[in-house]
Amino acid sequence: MGDIYEEILKVKNKGECAALATLISTDGSTPREQGAKMLIRRDGGIEGTIGGGLMEKMVREEAEKVIENGIPKMVHFDLTGKEEGGMVCGGVATVYIEAIVPKSAVYILGAGHIGFYVARIAKMADFRVVVCDNRPEYANRERFPEADEIFAEEYDGLFKKLAVNPSSFIVIVTHGHTHDQMALEWAVTTNARYIGMIGSRKKIRQVFDNLVSKGFPRDDIEKRVHSPIGLDIKAEIPGEIAVSIMAEIIGVRHSEEPDAKRACCSG
Repeated sequence: MGDIYEEILKVKNKGECAALATLISTDGSTPREQGAKMLIRRDGGIEGTIGGGLMEKMVREEAEKVIENGIPKMVHFDLTGKEEGGMVCGGVATVYIEAIVPKSAVYILGAGHIGFYVARIAKMADFRVVVCDNRPEYANRERFPEADEIFAEEYDGLFKKLAVNPSSFIVIVTHGHTHDQMALEWAVTTNARYIGMIGSRKKIRQVFDNLVSKGFPRDDIEKRVHSPIGLDIKAEIPGEIAVSIMAEIIGVRHSEEPDAKRACCSG
């Protein structure tokens, strides 16, 4: 059983989604006892077993739904008289399936001076930290020893590698308007909990206008994007700006949570 919990921790720390199935009750001929557990990953991989065979196949199908919508469910299986591999199954079982929600993660797009401090504060606040920049001299382990992941490559290629979900917070602080717009265009298509972009009001208006011209609804952009980013604490230097950004993110994290597990890994 210990291995299951170790795997759950690994899944959460990697920002991945999964489902945990627990055998609540059994009656009749079932291969595993009450309390047996099985972890089902989004890619179909499993850890542990609740008995194998037809019931396990059915549980995996139900687990896929839980991973997608995040809503836990109790499922009753009656295998009496059902055939599998020429053999007749017997027994009934009740299985509880719950979503495994990833640890909250801050995706920092831009490893410059502000990103440098955001990463440190985010780690102290118990977020998973992912740093992204197209400049290897900035996005590297020497500058960001606390980061859980570092991507040093062109932005348009790395977005598809980022496992963003409703427990994710996106901070856009790149080194140019073009990169900021590219990052925001990607960010608003995700189901991230928070999206923030640095910049003057003029720059923000230009970026928003450009996205609207591409067909993105203005109301959706203005509703979802925190920009100018951070709380208004009259911050001026990079460290102060990072504090204002993380203060805003922490406030969002502790505000009324959307269903913790709703749409855990959709998209």
